[in-house]
Amino acid sequence: MKILGVIPSRFASTRFPGKPLVQIAGKSMIRRVYEQASKSNLLHTVVVATDDQRIADEVKSFGGRYIFTSDTHQSGTDRCAEVVSHFPEMDAVINIQGDEPFIDPEQIDLVARCFSDTNVQLATLVKAITNTEDLFNTNIPKVVFNNMQEAIYFSRQTIPFLRNQVPEQWLTAHPYYKHIGIYGYSAATLHAITQLPPSSLEMAESLEQLRWLENGYKIQVRITTLETIAIDTPEDLKKLP
Repeated sequence: MKILGVIPSRFASTRFPGKPLVQIAGKSMIRRVYEQASKSNLLHTVVVATDDQRIADEVKSFGGRYIFTSDTHQSGTDRCAEVVSHFPEMDAVINIQGDEPFIDPEQIDLVARCFSDTNVQLATLVKAITNTEDLFNTNIPKVVFNNMQEAIYFSRQTIPFLRNQVPEQWLTAHPYYKHIGIYGYSAATLHAITQLPPSSLEMAESLEQLRWLENGYKIQVRITTLETIAIDTPEDLKKLP
């Protein structure tokens, strides 16, 4: 089983332009993500997918590998699909967020291990919610899954709704999980899902994984106890250790 790690990286972020090149304790963010991903025990190759020469130059400066991709892609998934076309020998792809400079390699491996089962189409991570702030935060996608650890639905709303409990008691009455945004795809599935048109559920919630569920694909979930800080805005830099 050969697994490719792809780090989609754009310069033109709306909330934080130039984010991949921001310096964190003497290293660029994209370098930190690349170095963490390279510590994975299960990735055969790690590559940065970018449409910007400045990011490519930075990756080249620290000896990393990069591939230029189209600047018209709407998501990291689309960028991953273009990259894997250069690696026909790969069986699966892990989409690693380019804004998590301290991602734990074990999280990557947890997703990658799902593909030891050749029937797995897609995989991702979830983490138990432990506070009411996260539970009712609509910026944090929630997920429910079945007994086979396959996702049933993702929502920005709190799911499931507990009909006979007041919201203040939901967290103690039922387990809740939030989605951790790392994805794995079999190579064949990745090519297929990028050909699908946007779905009604996806557009309603602004969550691309709903397009896959709505079209009958199965998403394996694994529970992690780890969570790292994502850098979405300049203010998030203040949260780093």
